[in-house]
Amino acid sequence: MRTFGQVRLCHQSHAWVIEKAEPHVSIRLKQLFPRIPKAAATAYKLPHDLITDTDLDWFMQRYPLEISRRDREEMLKGRSGYLAQQSEIGRILMPAYVATGSANLREGQQLRPYQWQAIEVLRRRKNLLLGDEGGLGKTYTAAGFMVAEPKALPAAVVCDAHMQRQWKEKIEAFTHLRVHLIKKGRPYKLPTADVYVYRISQVAGWSEIFATRFFQSVTYDEPQSLRTGAGTAKGAACKVLSAYTTYHLGLTATPVYNYGDEMWHIMQFIDNSILGSWEDFEREWCSPLGNGKYRIKQPKALGSYLREQHVLLRRLKSDVGQQLPKVSRIVEHVDYDEKSVAAVEDLARTLAIKATTASFIERGNAARELDIMMRQTTGVAKAKTVAAFTRIMVEAGEPVVLWGWHREVYEIWLEQLKDLNPAMYTGSESATQKEAAKARFINGETDVLIMSLRSGAGVDGLQHRCCTGVFGELDWSPGIHQQCIWRLDREGQKNPVSVFFLVTDDGSDPPIMDVLGIKSSEAQSIVDPHIGVEVKENDVSRLQKLIQRYLDRRSCPAA
Repeated sequence: MRTFGQVRLCHQSHAWVIEKAEPHVSIRLKQLFPRIPKAAATAYKLPHDLITDTDLDWFMQRYPLEISRRDREEMLKGRSGYLAQQSEIGRILMPAYVATGSANLREGQQLRPYQWQAIEVLRRRKNLLLGDEGGLGKTYTAAGFMVAEPKALPAAVVCDAHMQRQWKEKIEAFTHLRVHLIKKGRPYKLPTADVYVYRISQVAGWSEIFATRFFQSVTYDEPQSLRTGAGTAKGAACKVLSAYTTYHLGLTATPVYNYGDEMWHIMQFIDNSILGSWEDFEREWCSPLGNGKYRIKQPKALGSYLREQHVLLRRLKSDVGQQLPKVSRIVEHVDYDEKSVAAVEDLARTLAIKATTASFIERGNAARELDIMMRQTTGVAKAKTVAAFTRIMVEAGEPVVLWGWHREVYEIWLEQLKDLNPAMYTGSESATQKEAAKARFINGETDVLIMSLRSGAGVDGLQHRCCTGVFGELDWSPGIHQQCIWRLDREGQKNPVSVFFLVTDDGSDPPIMDVLGIKSSEAQSIVDPHIGVEVKENDVSRLQKLIQRYLDRRSCPAA
């Protein structure tokens, strides 16, 4: 049989090495394996894993490569393993699947069939990003896995600070597992327990303990907190934790907050082989946007690929027969203090010009300053109107969760609504204070809970008291808004949920709403590749439209 080159397995680097490939075969290889650089010359290297073994075997049916018997057996072993895994997981994900495992839960508690499916997939793959829609019980799925798989204990959970106590409460109410909340950011003698829950701010000092293989599994709650990768202290520590544990589970319905390349960083903590090296991922999936940012060329394809490899599992409420009435998202254009916005118009135009004409560093500083100034100014300008709208809702008998971002805006809301005695759940409160605020709201001691847009991801319990949310300020990321909505649109919500976006016709609101539409499409396409609108417009810097807004008004008088 004619061969078109040679392939051998390098055991030292755990990679396939392709040598002496004929020119036309090299072209086909680079087309079918984008992780091979276009300008690379033989020898080419490809990872030795189940997926690549299968693809390489398929390629060699068309272009046979010279290979030793031993290496051929190794390749066929990988291919068989891949097909067996795909078949088994495919069977598990069938609607009629009935779990054969068991979990020792507390009396009256049970795992639903779709939760069992996720547990069984994780058992077999050992790495899973569970992207179920908010409110479908991802925390209970994680706890069920810890009970159903004895080899998962002791387990580590890494979560945001405000979620630490909730994790303990949920696990102990659902299972018989013993839970310890980590108290310090440096090692101390740990008590005997099954599950140890870390605040993400604590993990940096525990790397040496992580490297001892004390933990057998790790669950990252809202792993988008690690979207900047291993370059931070917390990211480096979590990389060690993942390297020395067997099972890795990520829980988030919104893995992408801003740009699609965040998915690569997140997957490094869940399954660091699925997307290859950064160079491979950049070559295969990304288009540069500048300033070190990247967009995904084909987000639906990436989402489909991750699903096909069963490393991303996502179900909607409609998929599991629990769909509530659709959330009503209402955009209300509200009055604002035009003088507040007009007062900064000249400075805004100056910063916009500087953001496009000054030196590189000055441009970046000017753009950030413009962003901070205009978002705060916009929030303050409409704060009294937002407070008045919230009061109307409360007087109509509706408890309200009011979302914002700036302390100056909160102060106006607190003053305008002081007779309603609002509870505060923002970045300024400790975890204990946040729990107290949440309890006051749920227990009916106040009808207004003021929450920071980026505090409270995954908070449970609000849905039992409230079905009305008000966005008094906007975030650049659509994922943040969705996280907020899911605090109300969760299992246990008995009423249709309504959320109001209160926006102005001036300031930062118009460009933010414009950018959100672009970024929302990309983020949704990755997690839901079969629905939504495909991205048609190239993403731009999140500040570009804000800058352009003021450049366009250079010759106009201040509003």
